[in-house]
Parts: sequence; C-alpha cells; structure tokens
Amino acid sequence: MIRVVGAKTHSLKNIDVDIPRDQLVVITGPSGSGKSSLAIDTIFAEGQRQYIESFSVYSRQFFKQLPAADVDLIEGLPPMICLDQKHGTTNRRSTVGTITEIYDYLRLLMSRVGKIHCYQCQLPITQHTPKQIGELIRQLPERTKVMVLAPLATHADGDHAAVLKTIRRERLVRVRIDREVYDIDQVPELNPANRHSIAAVVDRIIVRAEVNNRLLEAIEFADRLSNGKVAIANLLPDARDENWSEQVFSTRYACAQCDLLYGEIQPRTFSFNNPGGACECCEGLGEVELASSDQTNATLEFDGNATATCSACQGSRLSRPARSIYFGGLHLGQLVSLPIDEAIPFFEGVAAPELLEPVTAPLIREILHRLKFLRHVGVGYLTLGRGTNSLSGGEHQRVRLATSIGSGLSNVGYILDEPSIGLHQRDNERLLESIRELQRSGNSVLLVEHDEATIRSADYVIDLGPGAGQRGGRIVAAGSPLEICDVAGSLTGDYLAGRKKIPIPLQRRPINPARVISLTGASGRNLKSIDVQIPLDVLVCVTGVSGSGKSTLINQTLVPAILTLLDRGAPLSQPYKTMTGANLINTLIVVDQKPIGQSARGCPATVTGILDSLRKIFSATKRAKQLGFGTTRFSFNSKTGWCPLCRGLGVQKIEMSFMPDFEVACEACGGRRYNLQTLQVKFNELSIADVLGLSIEQARDFFDGFEQIARPLQSLMDVGLGYLELGQSTTTLSGGESQRLKLATELAKQDHGHALYVLDEPTTGLHFEDIRVLLAALNRLVDRGNSMIVIEHNLDLVRGADWVIDLGPEGGSGGGELLAAGTPEDVAKVLRSFTGQYLSKLISPPPV
Repeated sequence: MIRVVGAKTHSLKNIDVDIPRDQLVVITGPSGSGKSSLAIDTIFAEGQRQYIESFSVYSRQFFKQLPAADVDLIEGLPPMICLDQKHGTTNRRSTVGTITEIYDYLRLLMSRVGKIHCYQCQLPITQHTPKQIGELIRQLPERTKVMVLAPLATHADGDHAAVLKTIRRERLVRVRIDREVYDIDQVPELNPANRHSIAAVVDRIIVRAEVNNRLLEAIEFADRLSNGKVAIANLLPDARDENWSEQVFSTRYACAQCDLLYGEIQPRTFSFNNPGGACECCEGLGEVELASSDQTNATLEFDGNATATCSACQGSRLSRPARSIYFGGLHLGQLVSLPIDEAIPFFEGVAAPELLEPVTAPLIREILHRLKFLRHVGVGYLTLGRGTNSLSGGEHQRVRLATSIGSGLSNVGYILDEPSIGLHQRDNERLLESIRELQRSGNSVLLVEHDEATIRSADYVIDLGPGAGQRGGRIVAAGSPLEICDVAGSLTGDYLAGRKKIPIPLQRRPINPARVISLTGASGRNLKSIDVQIPLDVLVCVTGVSGSGKSTLINQTLVPAILTLLDRGAPLSQPYKTMTGANLINTLIVVDQKPIGQSARGCPATVTGILDSLRKIFSATKRAKQLGFGTTRFSFNSKTGWCPLCRGLGVQKIEMSFMPDFEVACEACGGRRYNLQTLQVKFNELSIADVLGLSIEQARDFFDGFEQIARPLQSLMDVGLGYLELGQSTTTLSGGESQRLKLATELAKQDHGHALYVLDEPTTGLHFEDIRVLLAALNRLVDRGNSMIVIEHNLDLVRGADWVIDLGPEGGSGGGELLAAGTPEDVAKVLRSFTGQYLSKLISPPPV
C-alpha cells in the first residue's frame, strides 16, 4: 500500500487513504473535487521531495529544499514519475522523434548504413580505400594498360603554374592535360582564359599478377597528392589507342565529378541542433518567419507565430548534405515525415545489405519497438518530425507514456493525468491495454480520470467529492468499480450504475436547408477532397478517430476561410474549392484549448473583466477614500498595490539545477499578491486578496447583488468552473479549463445574434455531471439564435447533438473521408463508422 494520512493540500479535508501498490488505480470525482491535489500535489510532490532527500549531501547542494506536501504522513512510496497534461517544453526544436529518442537511433542508423548521393549531380558517392581501388584494377583483363592519375585541377581556368610546380616537386615526369599526356618539361603554354583539367601521371602499369605492391603504392601516392581522389585510366588489350576509359575514385566522402566534399558521416551530421546538420536557411527550425508586405497585423495576431514552412529544406530542418543520404530510398527528413502507422511497415520491410545486418538489426529492432508503443497509445497518426509545441496536452502525455513503456522500468509509480483526453473510444481501448502493460511490468499506475471505460477497467477506484472546491476534498467511495456503483452518495457511482444519465433530447432541432454552410473539395492534409454541409442554428458535432481529419476540416480549413471572408485576417486555410453560406453568420467565435496567455498574472478575475469591477468597489469604500487609494491601487499589476518582493505574482520561482523549476508562495505576502497597505482596505470584512481567494461559487453568493460581477460568475458556474479560485493563475489551468473559461466569458456577453461558435473538445477534464451542465450551457447558446460546431469524442455530448459529421475510417492516410452526416441515430446505422458502432450501443432504434 501507499498510505496517505492527513492530506490537506488545497481543498482536501484531512483525508486518509490506502492505495494498493502494483495495481491500476483510478482517482475520479467531479471537476475540482481534489483529484489532482491528491495525486500530483500530494503524492507526487512528496515522492519528488523524498527522491531529492535520497541524494548524497554533496549532490543536494545543487538543489534548493522543496517544501513538504501538506500531509501528516506518506509511506510506501515507490520512485514516482508524473505524466501530466502540461508540456514539458515549448522549445521549437523539440519533436516527437527527439523526446522518444527514436531520432537518436535514426541518426545512428543513417550514419552507419545511409547511401550518400551528391546533392548537385545526384550521383551516388562511394568511399573507396586504396586497397579496394587496387582490387578493382586487378579484376581487369591481363595486359590491360593502366595509368594511375592524381587529379589536381578539374575544368578550372588560370595558367596552373602552381599545379605544374607541385608535380615537378614530387619528381613526377608526366602530366595529363585535357586528356593529352606530356612530359613535364614539354608542357605547352596554357591560355589562362580557358578551362583545363590537369592530372599528374603517378605510374603506368600493365596488369599482371606480380604488380600488386607497385600498384598499391601508386594509388596511395595519388591519393595523398590529390587529397583524396584517384583517377584510373585503362586501355583494354588489343583496343585502339583512342579508346581509353576512365573512372574517378574518392577515398573520402566526396563527389569525384563535382568535387564536393562530405565530411566524415557521423550521427551529428543529421542533428538539426548542430550547425553542421541544420538547414542553412531556417537554422534547423523547419520554418521561417513571415515578413511579406501582405501580412496584416490581424493575421499575425490570429496566427500567433506567423511562420511558414522553410522552402529550402521543406520543413525537414536538415542541411543539403544530410538530405542527400538515403536509407531505403528516403532521406532522414522524409523518414520522420511518415506517419507512425506508415513508418512501422517501412522499417519492417526495409532490407539492408547482408554485410551490414549486424549493424542495422539492433537499431531497427529498437526503432520498431518504440514506434509500436506510440501506435498502441493512440498517436499512430503523428509523425516523428511533428513539433511537440504543436501537440495537445493529451497527445504530449501519450507520447511520453509510450517513451516510459519503452524504457522497461519496473517497481516505479506512474501518475497519469487524464491520458484518454482527445482519444476516440476505439483508440482508448488500445491506450488502456498499453497502460495495463505498464502495470503488468511491476509498476504502480495511478490515473486521474473521468472516462467511463477507464474507470470500469481499474482494479481499484478512489472517488472524491461529493462536490467541487470547498464542497469536495473527501473520500466518497473506495473499492472496485462494482463496489463504487453501490455507493448511493457517489456521483460517479450514480452514473456508473445508471441511476443518473445525461439526457438525450426528446426531439432534435430541425435542419433548415436554406441556412447551411457548404464546403466543397476540402483536400488539406489527409482530407480526400470531401464536400461537407454544416447546418446552422443547431448543435453540430464533428467526430472520428484520432487523426481522421477533424481539426484539418474545421480549424485549418473552415475557420480560416470564414475569417478571411469576414475580413478579420487569418492564416491561409488548407485547400478547398468553394464555400457558400458563411454570409449567413454575423461573427465567428473560436474557443480553443490554447493557454490564456503565458503570464502568471492572468486569472479568471482578469480574463472575465471581474477584477475591474472589484477595483471600483474597493476604491469606493470609506477606508480607501481616507487613504486616497484609487482603482489602480487594487491592481496587482500596479507598483502602488503589488507586493514589492514578488511584484504581484504571489509566487517565487525556485530554480532546480537538474529538474524543472519549482514555484512556492511568496514569503513576504504569503501568495496574496498585494502589499500590507492595500490589504488594510476591506469590503464586507474581506480584503481584495481575500476576495480573489474565494472560489467562483463562493464569490457568486458574496456578490449576489452586483450584476456586473454576478453575471460572469454565473456563466463560469454554468460551464462547470465554480470550483476555481477567482485569483487562480491561468498558467495552472488545463486545456479544457482554459477553453471553458473562454466559453464562459462569451456566455456572459450580450448576444451577438447568428454567431457561429467553434469548440475543440470542450469535455476535456469533465466528470459526467459536469458534462451534463456543459451540454445545457451549449444548448442555451444555440437556443439564443447561435450556431455551434463542436469537435468531440465524448459520446454523451455526441448523442446530445442535433447533427453529427463523422470522418474516418482511420487516422492519417487511412482517414479523411466523410463517412456519415446526419442525426446521431443516422450515424449509429453506419457500420463503417467507428463512432457509429459505439453510438449504436447507446442509442435505441427510434420508435416506428
């Protein structure tokens, strides 16, 4: 057992819990009930602290002391690894291949067995030793005349006096100029304006068995004199004198025709983080910043980075020489651009020369081993060259999970934070099998999860609740999934047992054929030139397995096309033929999961504008007027109001030399952000810091009579965020929480009228009960005359939609087809659709 006694982190109510070791354990409960507080902020934080404590005194001097978790006792902890939804890095040089270490194996493979081609003439480059060149000559028929030449100038202009002087200094007596042989003292005067090819004649030999030593000496001499090139001219027995043939060899990695020299091929040759391996144009980033005159400010604001694929390396990040070395007919840039599902059969079928089998076999075996783990965790549609900064939190977590499985560790504790995020039910089954494999390898696996299939497959379930925030933080139930179903006070048990259900609409909203956005010929990425009709004034779900083309269709084709039509500036959309019906909407509101800014100063109070109203309330108090405090004083971004030590951040960063940086509450203000003078001002006995420390649900009751504050707070509660604190930093929010915060901000605004909302997996991180609340909020938006497009996998939300557009059947190149479009009942009848197969188990046939 991992025994936890007296856990009080955040909202946890001094709980005690025993967690079985070496089993698959799920911690579940409503959003904000304390799941992450228990798993990550208590168990993992203590495991990290104990890990550092195990170091020697010498090693610990490089680490600052981590604060102990707010818990009385934790015992039985194995070494802990946490795979959360946060990106480990936003470095633009980090890719799926680099973080899984597959790229390192590929670099080694290419450096050992890659076939080098000249990047100018495209001819193969082969390195020959002098002994190999001699063997080739000895294979010629006996009595063949051979000249061993040292090429010193190739089609070059000038009088070449220095070249001729070198030949004389080496005491050679013959030189060949433009295929004519001269005595060194009888060389005609060369016209400097003309181009000439000059080679020293090192030796002239007739092929016989006894010339072995003389031949090898001549080749070695030519190699040294010409710095790595040897030319062999030969005339077969009885051939006419004008029929001399010639072949140029290189003892280095150099093109004998173009005189282009490759350095020694090493793994670093293929590293885009090394100046020798990186593309000369983009410096190994694979993309360049746009700076053309047609880039408007709006475009830059929407696109964020305003970058384009590097035209020199086509996004491969590699230098020209690195792109000219091939394995199985592909260079490394092309290899890492293959979807993982296609890379696996490539490496299974590629044949290496028999002599190199001992080198290639273990490398290919390890590459395949890791690629298959990536496929098993449901990211087979990704490419190894995909930048990790473009991955969703769920994708990033699953990539790291595959790396952990591939590492073969045992007797370790793994904490996974909702690994099922972004996965279709079909892919989720494979993910669960991979997690089981991790557990069967002798590890303890602890999942923070809401997914029903994951909960039902667990060995042990810990259900927190009964509510969120201050109403949560207690152990509601613990035991097997069946035992959880029998606990009446458990919300999770209620839904698992069927006592509670997310309702299906009794009647779908009717589709108006006159109010439809029609998109034809959508062919971006893996889309197969599909035609899609998107009805307006209803709730539309876009579904399909991971990588089937949902985001390409909506986020990268439809959204940029509409924004361009609305003259709001957008990056270029993926290709399509025509679009009609976009004029039927007044505005487009994209609510995605991107973080709300990178600053720790952002919080729900600032994002919704509530802080502005709070500052007015506090500045209007009697005490504030006595002290002469205006509204600026109550901003933690103001020098007059903020804590001088943390400057309004409320935290101080501890730099951990060999581990991620760690944040602790500011020792001056205790995390309250403000200075003491500002905190003297109270409203109904609470300071501004006290108010920001309230949960949204508490603040809604506290400011019940203030419409400007109560309305946005109610919207936050309507999307299931009542447990968040008003002052909680937006950098601590998950992707799903960030999206719902943006959605609540839109809900609180006055109606736009005929607005089109686009949401990307809004159920991320939501419990069954929270999904019910969210679905009701989405329906209210549609009922107010708006349209809704939701990219989603959650079947509860899908079957609550009016219209479903399903893509597939597979991910990557196997997807991109329109499989079905209609009501959930219509899609449930399409056997080719994986979404339809799962919907058919949930939706009863409509009555005749």
